Amino acid sequence: MTDASAPGAGAPRRPLPPARPHLVRSDAEAIGIAERLAEEVAGGASERDRERRLPWDEIERFTASGLGAITVPRALGGADVSYRTLAEVFAILCAADPSLGQIPQNHFGVLQLVRELGSEAQKRRFFGAVLAGARIGNAGPERGGRKITDTRTRLRRTPEGLRLDGHRFYSTGAIFAHWIPTRALDDEDKPVQIWVPADGPGVSVVDDWRSFGQRTTASGSVVFESVAVEPDDVVPIHAFAKVANLMGPVSQMIQAAIDLGIARAAFADAVAFVRDRARPWMDSGVERAVDDPTILHGVGQLATNLHAAEALLWEAAERLDAIAAAPVTDASSGEASVAVAEAKILTTEIALEASETLFDLAGSSATRAAHGLDRHWRNARVHTLHDPVRWKFHLLGNQRLNGVLPARHQWN
Repeated sequence: MTDASAPGAGAPRRPLPPARPHLVRSDAEAIGIAERLAEEVAGGASERDRERRLPWDEIERFTASGLGAITVPRALGGADVSYRTLAEVFAILCAADPSLGQIPQNHFGVLQLVRELGSEAQKRRFFGAVLAGARIGNAGPERGGRKITDTRTRLRRTPEGLRLDGHRFYSTGAIFAHWIPTRALDDEDKPVQIWVPADGPGVSVVDDWRSFGQRTTASGSVVFESVAVEPDDVVPIHAFAKVANLMGPVSQMIQAAIDLGIARAAFADAVAFVRDRARPWMDSGVERAVDDPTILHGVGQLATNLHAAEALLWEAAERLDAIAAAPVTDASSGEASVAVAEAKILTTEIALEASETLFDLAGSSATRAAHGLDRHWRNARVHTLHDPVRWKFHLLGNQRLNGVLPARHQWN
């Protein structure tokens, strides 16, 4: 596995072997651990962003804390926390460092897929690996196709067994992972997910992610060159569209929680900067920025919009919990997608608004590079492009006007 994050630094860095982490036993414990971890990692977030220093130590602490296993089913030894708790854990961590917080997004998305589409043997195996400290990455969509779902990655039957070939990108978490699931087409052109050991022969992880935001997610390339695949490591995701499930809504809920965390951080820094450093405008007639009526209005508006986004996200997550408590149907799966779409609209808007308005309220001195406040807008602008929020409005309008259920895929 290749890590190009430190050119010329010697041997490429690899994740430590899995070590059995703390076992989280309840929702309350998960939130408490997330809050403590957030306090520990927040102080270095700006410097890691500035220097583009990957959070190797921080992600090991995340795994050791047990947070990576909080969605493992209770019957298999996990805490099986609620979706409401999962959303809050992501929001807490992403307020501290949204790059670090985003890294496990695919870990949990893939675990949801295993829960809903995996065989009983696969569930025991992969959930057991996570309980033993394994991290799951992702080898994301390919670049260059006409559509994001276009793929040239193939799983072929050969005389020597199954072999995987392909070049993937947007592989958030892969460089820190022990397993790298990826999507491919089999010999019948059906989409499948293949679980590949990150240190397997023919697997290369390339840190070529150079976005201006979310800089330390290392969401770059993964290359598979004639990688040997065991049949038991293949999940038939072509069943995704045929089986009512919550995979798309859960994935989107996590994305919304990441944006909420970015918004929380931008708002907190705006308030702190105004209190400690900002000056009132000359026409305000006041001595302190905290008494400037236009600043008071701006902070109040941000606080209201942030609260609204939080409330709608918690409502959507709780709706997912209620839907998951019964057999999921086409109708309830669509209902989940609608609920999360509404929340994602507001979390997208407040992440962008808070990170931009910060500078209007704090003033020109807030733009000094030493403060690192630009990272909030850069992170918000990049992460909110994960999938186009304009299509959330379309989804909602089509459902309300025409009764059309949302298409079933990971972006809904």
